[in-house]
Amino acid sequence: MDAKLKPRVVPVIMSGGAGTRLWPLSTEAAPKQFHALASKLSMIQETALRVLPNESVSFLPPIVICAEAHGELAATQLHASGVEPWAVVLEPYARNTAAVAAVAARLSQELNPQALTLLLPADHVISDSAAFSGAVAAASAAAVERIVTFGVTPASPETGYGYIRLGPEMDDAVFEVSAFTEKPARDTAAEYVASGEYLWNSGIFLFTPAVMLREIHAFRPDVHRHALAALDSGGRDGLFIRLDPQEFAACPADSIDFAVMEQTQAAAVSPFDGGWADLGSWSELWRLGAASEADNVVKGEVVLVDSSGCLVFAEDRPVAAMELRDLIVVSSKAGVIVLPRHRAQDVKTMVEQLKARSALASPEGC
Repeated sequence: MDAKLKPRVVPVIMSGGAGTRLWPLSTEAAPKQFHALASKLSMIQETALRVLPNESVSFLPPIVICAEAHGELAATQLHASGVEPWAVVLEPYARNTAAVAAVAARLSQELNPQALTLLLPADHVISDSAAFSGAVAAASAAAVERIVTFGVTPASPETGYGYIRLGPEMDDAVFEVSAFTEKPARDTAAEYVASGEYLWNSGIFLFTPAVMLREIHAFRPDVHRHALAALDSGGRDGLFIRLDPQEFAACPADSIDFAVMEQTQAAAVSPFDGGWADLGSWSELWRLGAASEADNVVKGEVVLVDSSGCLVFAEDRPVAAMELRDLIVVSSKAGVIVLPRHRAQDVKTMVEQLKARSALASPEGC
């Protein structure tokens, strides 16, 4: 790729996942990416605006891949932010990111066969969009032959992220991948952070469609076969592309990390520090905003007295509290949670118990 030319890139926004750890705001009907958490815009709107054409990258119109139930919501929110996607792909079932990557690569070839593909989640925070575009541009030459993931310098020994060990430097700001470790135990994560040899795996990938399809075919031919068959046998209705339910149901559920990145010889990583965060839990939202007095983060109609280290989120009613320490309190139309901030990852367990009780209480569950 000519270094003098801006890279052409097709952004593919992955808008799957239920965001269970951000319940009760994030629900099955409207997961976290459709809510305004870190700004006045929803997360999917912020993501789409991040990949508009700019002085570093010639971004093409985005492709959105989401659950069938969220297609209209995704299209409406992007339109409201002034972004018109090239297509919205509707998944009849959740099949994780390997299938998404295969569909993304094939559609990117259709949109522009000479362009790179940028696969990025809809629920990430990146405070410096210009730095992000610069990182994509800097990694574009390596992405012609490699699948480049963007690694973030760890701020703490988080156990909810994957870690990438840096290998030898290949090019300016691009390194070989020595090892992937998915969500290590806290002691192991602390060792990784102390070593300075590891980066958080952001889950953002830059590649040519041909390379991604080649590597998926090599390591997961079943995913390759069924994902592309679902696309080929599906239909298009204006903006929306519907995947064939029967073929997609036959596609194994696997992440691109396990299916390809941990096995391929084509993996590379580009370090990136642009204020990235994956809002996977309420504690992460607290960490991003905890610069106020007493390290409290509040949103909505909230009164806190003699409290510190808390996140209090009030969506639909006032919340008042006194003498709280390091707690998460969230009130929404769907429910209320109260728990220690260090147990934020356990919200998912609480939701599963609530669902089990609801099933037992319903006539169908009896």
